[in-house]
Parts: sequence; C-alpha cells; structure tokens
Amino acid sequence: MSSEEPRGSGPEPPPPGGVLWSLAGDVRALLMLPAALTLQVAHPAVGAGVDEHSVFRTDPWGRGERSLRSLQLWVYGGEEAAEEGRRLRKLHRTIQGTDSRGRRYHALSPENYAWVHATGFPVYRHATRYLVRPLTEAQEQALYREWLQVGRVLGIHDRDMPQSIEEFWPYFRKMLADEIEATVVVEELIATDRPVPPPDRGPLPVRLLLKALWPVLFPPLARFRRFITIGLMPPDAREAIGLEWTDAQERKLRRFCGVVRVVVPVLPERLRYLRFAREARAEYRRSVRGASR
Repeated sequence: MSSEEPRGSGPEPPPPGGVLWSLAGDVRALLMLPAALTLQVAHPAVGAGVDEHSVFRTDPWGRGERSLRSLQLWVYGGEEAAEEGRRLRKLHRTIQGTDSRGRRYHALSPENYAWVHATGFPVYRHATRYLVRPLTEAQEQALYREWLQVGRVLGIHDRDMPQSIEEFWPYFRKMLADEIEATVVVEELIATDRPVPPPDRGPLPVRLLLKALWPVLFPPLARFRRFITIGLMPPDAREAIGLEWTDAQERKLRRFCGVVRVVVPVLPERLRYLRFAREARAEYRRSVRGASR
C-alpha cells in the first residue's frame, strides 16, 4: 500500500460481529496489551527502535493513550482504519539505527514491522483462554483471518505475513528461537523499581489525588503490571525471553482471571467496552435496524 493512496481508500478493517469486533474493545483487552507490547520489544530491532526513539519513558501515559487509540482504529475505525495505517507508516519512516546485536535496522523493514503485528495473534489466543474462554477451532481460524486484515490495514504485504495458522506457528517458533531476547526495553517494562510518573490524564481533582497517593499506589501497581505481563504471555514466548513463572503464580493468575470472567460480562456496555468500540457497536446496531425496516 502506498502513502499516495487517497483518503478513504485501502483495506477494510475486520468485519463487524467478528472475533476481534468483540474482543479488541472489551476492557479485558487492556490486561492483554502489556504482554503483546513486551513480546514486540523482545525483538532486538524493535526493542532498539523503542529504546532510541520512543517517548515511553518521558510520556508513558500519553504514549499509552495514543497506542490504544490507534489499535481501536484498526478494528473499529471504518474508513479511518487505513488512514491510521498510513499515519503509522509515515511516523516510522525515520526510525532506524543499530540493534543490540550490531545489525542495522529500519522500523519499516518487513521482518521488523511484521513482527510487531504478528505478536497480537498468539497473545490474544492465549489470554482469551484465561480472561474470556478458550476459542473454538473455527473462532481461532476467524481470529487469524481478521488479524491478517489488520496487517493489511497497517500496510503489511501478504507476502510478509504467514497466510494461515498452519504457516504462522513455524514462523513464530523460529522467531522465538532465533531472535527473541530480554532486551533493555523488556527489562524496563516488567521492572517494579523503575519510576513512572503519576497519570497526567483525566479530571484535575483525580490527577491531584493520584499524584498525592502515587508513592503508595505505584509499588503494588508495578508488581501487578509485571505479574499480568508475564502471566498472559504465551509460555513458549515467556521461556524464549527467559521470564520466570512459577506454579504458585499460575494458580494466582487463574484465580484472578476467574473473577474477571465472572464480573466483566455482567457490566453495562458503557463499562465493558472502550469508547471507540461502544460507538462502533452502537452505530452497527443502528445500521442493522435501519436495513431491516
């Protein structure tokens, strides 16, 4: 896909009513994202790009907000999805350097950009087993097809993505064996002793309260972030990075996720789904009702 394409053209996002349509905007997806982001930066080139060019240290909340908005647009953005894909490619054009193995990298090299996209599928597949329910074989196949569509939205060519689940797993295992490591950014994302500023988004009274309580709130939040990041990462990826995970931690994770599976489905839609997802779902329902009249 070329950056010269007119606005509104390009690949369509995944279809309404699909697996991603239900999954990506659910608040439980927020618990899955840290594992996917950590797996992305476990690639030496991706980790180096984030280490050298990202503002995740100086503006963690802003970067997180922008990343979440971008992800929601890929699935729920309609015509904006392809535009967001073009914006991201333009943003990454100048990101290049040398990785931890002394190799030159560019953010848009197909092998690097495709890896960032590829990590979403195994993390979604693994984490839904804990937080939602195990996917059926048909749902898993549908999820992969829809994730390929997200890759096209991001401007990744089909030749640079495994075109089926059967092709994906050998690719994934090879990447784990040959490329993935505990990069500097991985260590930072799972650290419990690295300072993070208090949230700077939201109503002023809430920000002031969080700032006052941050010395007390941050340590347990950092421990939870590490716990959920490692716990919801596919075990083979966790092992490739060298992240320790005990049987006791696994039991604790299952208990926590069991509570989440009970509580979230009974929440009202305004609490269960993120804003982009709520609006897209409401618009889709209106269009369906209009078409049936």
